[in-house]
Amino acid sequence: MIVKHLDDILGTAADVDTEGWTSRRLIYKDAGMGYSVNDTIIKPGAELEMQYRNHLETVYCIEGEGEITDLATGVTHPIRVGTLYALNRHDHHILRANKGTHMRMVCVFNPPLTGREVHDETGAYALSD
Repeated sequence: MIVKHLDDILGTAADVDTEGWTSRRLIYKDAGMGYSVNDTIIKPGAELEMQYRNHLETVYCIEGEGEITDLATGVTHPIRVGTLYALNRHDHHILRANKGTHMRMVCVFNPPLTGREVHDETGAYALSD
């Protein structure tokens, strides 16, 4: 059984901070679960272009508001508390947090992240061995 609290993660190597987001890596590859789970903050006004070419991701919003744009179709979907989106086709997208508010997201990745990834120039994470 794995039991953790967010306080166990804050300030450790599993607390990854970048200009547009902070990701607290709760469960990652070494847990052997076959997926990873992150508690991620999208910073106010952030606009992040991403495409996870090596991972599938499901995201559930638990705080804040923003939007996601599917760059293949141009369709923009609002995000608010209770919204879930799944990037089931390695979707190229732009994620935006509204100015003045952050978005807090629970993110699940398959295959699992190792815990220290940051986005490359295409907005993807590298695939680990």
